[in-house]
Amino acid sequence: MAAEVRIHEAAATEYEAAFDWYYQRSEFVASRFAEEMNRAIGVILEAPRRWPMTNHGTRKFLLQRFPYAVYYREFPSGIEALAVAHGHRKPGYWKSRL
Repeated sequence: MAAEVRIHEAAATEYEAAFDWYYQRSEFVASRFAEEMNRAIGVILEAPRRWPMTNHGTRKFLLQRFPYAVYYREFPSGIEALAVAHGHRKPGYWKSRL
C-alpha cells in the first residue's frame, strides 16, 4: 500500500503563491520549483524520520535550491504537509495548524 500524502489547505495555498511568484518572473524557475517540491515530498515519503523532530512532533525538510521548508507530521498511513514556509519570513506562523 502506498503512503498517503495529505496537504494542509493553507500549505497548498502557500505553495501556489510561491509558484505564482516564480512563474511571474520565469516559467523555467517556476517549473524547477514544482520539481523541487515533488522531489521533497518523495524523499520525505521514503524516510520520514530522517529529518530532526521539531516542536509538537513536526519535522522540517529544507528545499535545496529555494529558500523554503516543508513542515510535516508523520502518521501511520503517511505524512501531512502543514506548511510550505519561506525560510526568512515569520518563523513559526504555521504552528496554529497543529
